[in-house]
Amino acid sequence: MENEKQMIPIGRIEKLILLIRGHKVLLDKDLAVLYKVQTRDLNKAVNRNIKRFPRDFMIQLTYQEVRDLMFQFGTSSWGGTRKLPRAFTEQGVAMLSSVLKSERAIEVNIEIMRAFVKLRQILSSNIQLSRRLDELEKKYDYKFKAVFEAIRELMKPPEKTKRKIGYRPEGG
Repeated sequence: MENEKQMIPIGRIEKLILLIRGHKVLLDKDLAVLYKVQTRDLNKAVNRNIKRFPRDFMIQLTYQEVRDLMFQFGTSSWGGTRKLPRAFTEQGVAMLSSVLKSERAIEVNIEIMRAFVKLRQILSSNIQLSRRLDELEKKYDYKFKAVFEAIRELMKPPEKTKRKIGYRPEGG
């Protein structure tokens, strides 16, 4: 199964996962692109099955959250949308597979679940590494303090940089 060609690279999906209100989520517009459907069609399917999407499965973004996301990604608009975007947690994405019945939706959901699992594993391994460093710091004297601080800096996730938008000539 490992040798099977992935439909969508997990790295691509990981870049779409956002942290909103303490939840790792995917936006409806990003999911629509992955599923190769219109965002409005995805949301229509959700609306027809709204009881399947409680608050811990789906979040309706606020105007402030949309503004914050636009600022974070350096966009001046949100693609002309008239409605506030929805954000789906891991459970919400899994529920989408029962609402969107296409073969593509099933395959994409599998890849998304793998991305969420990979992120959990990375987080877990960093927590374990941090605990081990704490134990080592207690065991060794202050001479190694700089080494431990350097390791902790390396463990920090990279800061997100703003993506530049617009035409960039070759070599520029």
